[in-house]
Amino acid sequence: MKTNSRRKFIENTLKATVIATIGVPAILNSASASVTGNHHLANADEPLKFTQVPLGFDYKALEPHIDALTMEIHYTKHHTAYIKNVNEAIIAEKLTFSSEKNFFDNASKLSAKARNNGGGAWNHNFFWQSLKPGISTGPDGKVKDAIISSFGSVDKFKELFSQAALTRFGSGWAWLVNDNGTLKITSTANQDNPLFNNAEVKGTPLLALDVWEHAYYLKYQNKRNDYIAGWWNVVNWDEVNKRLA
Repeated sequence: MKTNSRRKFIENTLKATVIATIGVPAILNSASASVTGNHHLANADEPLKFTQVPLGFDYKALEPHIDALTMEIHYTKHHTAYIKNVNEAIIAEKLTFSSEKNFFDNASKLSAKARNNGGGAWNHNFFWQSLKPGISTGPDGKVKDAIISSFGSVDKFKELFSQAALTRFGSGWAWLVNDNGTLKITSTANQDNPLFNNAEVKGTPLLALDVWEHAYYLKYQNKRNDYIAGWWNVVNWDEVNKRLA
């Protein structure tokens, strides 16, 4: 089968599968959900509700590194499903957490539906804000100093982070976290994150890379290493600096 025909087949199959399993996205609260510490607080008479942040750029804005169709499906299908499902779980299970932080502080006690979809909702909000159109010039300012202090050089940091993303078995995420002033690299399975109370490496997230296949398969197929290399070109280092401040 020719490459173009194969890619078209994959695109059509993925679209049909996502729509069949997820359905029409729920109407979302337009307010931005905080992802850097000022967590959404529930009112006394209503449960915590996860919301989806605006993407902040066009689906095609990250091309050629992340393609428009992947961005559209990722944001409007996968992410909206996590938002919808976690909010359903919060109501159905009568969860009374006052904030996203409180929610993740109790991750090990949550049902699979609440935990997985809560992680997916938060992780993707964080991920979108970690991306920026244009060509990234790399870290600067305080975050560059912290990276050099923790890893020896920016190139060494990128090597270690890329390796963490590449070697995460199956679906998951790679993370740069701040652990009481020391930067660390880690990875998590599925939709877990370093805020979970039972995370192997805990810390305040500064940067994340989604290495689920749905984040890159249309463009890169099984070449995760090429996806990772392209992603470095669209990292929003301004946002990383804000998170470290």
